[in-house]
Amino acid sequence: MKKRALVLGGGGPVGIAWESGLLAGLAEAGLDLSEADFILGTSAGSVVGAQLAMGRPAVGLAAPFLSEDHQPPSPSQMLGSAPPDLSGLITRMQEALSGAKPPEEARTPIGAWALQAATMTEDAFIASFGRYIRDFPEDSWPGRGFSCTAVDAANGSFVVWNKESRISLARAVASSCSVPGIYPPVTINGRRYMDGGMRSATNADVATGYDVVFVVALTVGAAATGMAELFRRRLEAELDAVRQSGSRVELIAPDTASLEAFGLNLMDFRRRPDAAKAGLAQGRANAATLRQLWRGD
Repeated sequence: MKKRALVLGGGGPVGIAWESGLLAGLAEAGLDLSEADFILGTSAGSVVGAQLAMGRPAVGLAAPFLSEDHQPPSPSQMLGSAPPDLSGLITRMQEALSGAKPPEEARTPIGAWALQAATMTEDAFIASFGRYIRDFPEDSWPGRGFSCTAVDAANGSFVVWNKESRISLARAVASSCSVPGIYPPVTINGRRYMDGGMRSATNADVATGYDVVFVVALTVGAAATGMAELFRRRLEAELDAVRQSGSRVELIAPDTASLEAFGLNLMDFRRRPDAAKAGLAQGRANAATLRQLWRGD
């Protein structure tokens, strides 16, 4: 039997909703990606991937978002009704991804900024993930292959959390989602970690050695900005690395309707219902083709 991997990239609360809708739509139409031998999540993808790996039915992932109105529910109320300003983060990320400095060195200014930022407390941030993982035991980790990514805020080093890390799933996921300047870096074993997206929006090159690899990347369809171009270049390099390991790679990016549903800020909680609906529709529409690729038909 072919070994298959699923990579779920970052994208803020809007990305969580869209990926949940996408996976639900695919499952409704006969393609359940929870069958993956390995699931890798970065930022938003860590939230969705953890649920999938822990056995939550894919078909039901979108339901919480579809039932929302267009007002930002808790925990987004802690951020106010308007989405946060991402301009400071984007500027710093452009500098880090420019290639002017070695990767770890380039990420350390982002980490320093994150450590000094005025944010909610770590406890409040971790508690905000309760709606997604509250049904899981405190010391649980998915039995199947699941990993999520983070970056050490002090030295910029990249880390991949997995079962062997022997840490709380909630803390691992929270660290992967700790957007610098907005959320606090998360303490794990005496060190503080920030969003795995500070290395890459997908970190797809971690998923080497599988026969088939599906990569879900929100940033591919973004507007033609300097930041989007850096993301694209990074992703292409990662996909090439995965292909060179012998894998067949399929990239899943938002379609036009999904991009319209996202709006201009992926941290805008008010966009989640529309993003989930768009993901659901895209999943249903593309399931037949993707099923053939996934199963090697």
